[in-house]
Order: sequence, then C-alpha cells, then structure tokens
Amino acid sequence: MAAKAEKKKDGIVETIKTVVYALLIAGVFRTLFFQPFWIPSGSMKDTLLIGDFLFVNKMAYGYSQHSCPFSICPFSGRILGNEPERGDVVVFRHPVTGSDFIKRVVGLPGDRIQMKNGVLFVNDQEAVQTPDGIFTEVFDRQGPMGGLPQCSNGSVGQGGTCEKEKFVETIPGGPSHSILNIRNSALDNTPAFVVPEGEFFFVGDNRDNSTDSRVAQAALGVGMVPFDKLIGRADRIMFSSSGRSMLFFWTWRSDRYFKKIE
Repeated sequence: MAAKAEKKKDGIVETIKTVVYALLIAGVFRTLFFQPFWIPSGSMKDTLLIGDFLFVNKMAYGYSQHSCPFSICPFSGRILGNEPERGDVVVFRHPVTGSDFIKRVVGLPGDRIQMKNGVLFVNDQEAVQTPDGIFTEVFDRQGPMGGLPQCSNGSVGQGGTCEKEKFVETIPGGPSHSILNIRNSALDNTPAFVVPEGEFFFVGDNRDNSTDSRVAQAALGVGMVPFDKLIGRADRIMFSSSGRSMLFFWTWRSDRYFKKIE
C-alpha cells in the first residue's frame, strides 16, 4: 500500500513538473519570438481597429536586448537582421515615453519624407491616393479606454453613423494599403524630413488621428525611430473584440479572425 501511495505521489509530482516546464517553455517562446498586442486606439484605422488582438513577430528584424529574458545574454543592443520595408506595420517603443506604439513604416534611412495637402511624398514621389468609398462606424465609446471616434461628417450624436473618407494609398517602392481622411489638419502639410541612418519614419493610417513621426519628440511625438526601438512586425490579426474587453466573446468581430495585415 505504501509503495502504491508513493508511486501516486511521484506521478503527481511529475505532472506538476511537466506543467511547469511547459509554461516556462511557452513563456520563453513568447518572450523570444512573439509578443501579444492589443490595439488600444484608432490611429491605424481601418487597417487595425480598436480591440484587434494580434501577435508581433519579434524575429522579423533580428534580435534585440528587449527580447532577451535572461541577464546572461551575451550582447547588448540589436543583432542586425532584415530591416523593415516600406509599408510594414511595426510595433516599436516610443523613443521618449517607452510606450509600445504601432504604425506603418513609410520612410527608410536616407529617405526624404513630406506631406503636402494630405498626400505623402517619398523622395519627392507622390504616394498616389485612389478614392475607395467611405469608412463607417457607430459613434459610440470604443474599447477599454472608452474613446469616441472622430468623424468627417460632423457631430452625428450617440449611436449615429460616423464617416471618414477612405483611400487606397500606394507608397513609391512599397505596397498599397487603406488610409482614412477626416479633415484638413496641421499635419497635412509638413516640412521635408530626411531620415537619418539607422532610423525610420512612421505614420498612422488614420492620418488625422495619429501622433507619429510627423510630430517632433520635443512635443512628445514619435519623431524618428531608431532600429533598436523596433519590437517586431505585425502580420496577422488573431481575433477582434468590439466591446470593452477581449473576454466579452459575444462582441468578437466574425470577419477579422486570422485576418492578414496589409
């Protein structure tokens, strides 16, 4: 009987050890290779909506000290890998505040970037905008932060239809993607920025509702983002919740499961 009890005890211990090992491996895998990210704001609409849940590929651009969970990592900084390409959607650490941000790369090292009347120019080449209808959403509080969307059709009232102009933008030397326009804003016209070596220029797809590289770091904007601040590339949405919490499964958007980010 004692031997049987001892065997049962050993079995429980082995089960606990297996679970602990599995959790440790999962934690290391998550820390090294992928990072979950929950979209908190509307700066990347309509590519990314508030409540989208995605995993960030942390190995897309090499390996950084931010990715290493161990004090014995034999390096500091980032081991250089592939650089971002124009059009990539990237999660990075804000150079001033340290918060995680997600925006689209439009400027590579050495590029000349400028906005003229709401149109992006890369190395003096226009990023052509093709009208693509109207993006609509309900004017109501969104996500855990409870923010209200901005509308191009004025004050529509709670529960009304909030509209934004939608365009397909083609970046010179890059892909095509969706952008939104709300109004004429101060960031529609900027000076020409020359991207320094080892840094990148980011903008949000919801152009009039994004604090990005068009805003100087002295004003708590993103400014130019160094390579070692990049966390990884966002490739695919896993699922999306239109409610105040991702646990409210009844608010999950049925059309966004495993949706590719373009």
